Amino acid sequence: MILEVAILQVIKEKEAHFERDFAIASQFIESIPGYVSHSLRKCLEQENKYILLVDWKKLENHTVGFRESEAYLEWKKLLHHYYNPFPVVEHYEMVLENKR
Repeated sequence: MILEVAILQVIKEKEAHFERDFAIASQFIESIPGYVSHSLRKCLEQENKYILLVDWKKLENHTVGFRESEAYLEWKKLLHHYYNPFPVVEHYEMVLENKR
């Protein structure tokens, strides 16, 4: 499993519109083979800062399957105009996991 992590700086005073459009855009990422789950979390210290966490079965499910899809074009259309600066996206693999 691969975790995609993106820190999203949303233009101030557009947070509510971003959250609304993100809920709509979720259908596009969920439609991609290899998608597992995602969550969007809002920063407590900086109200226009979010973190997007997406679990993928393989890296290529995101970098090829999603980014080269028609669904990604719809995702971009709904969301990319909210970011300043544009987010850096990184991918992580599990080293250790503890659950209670």
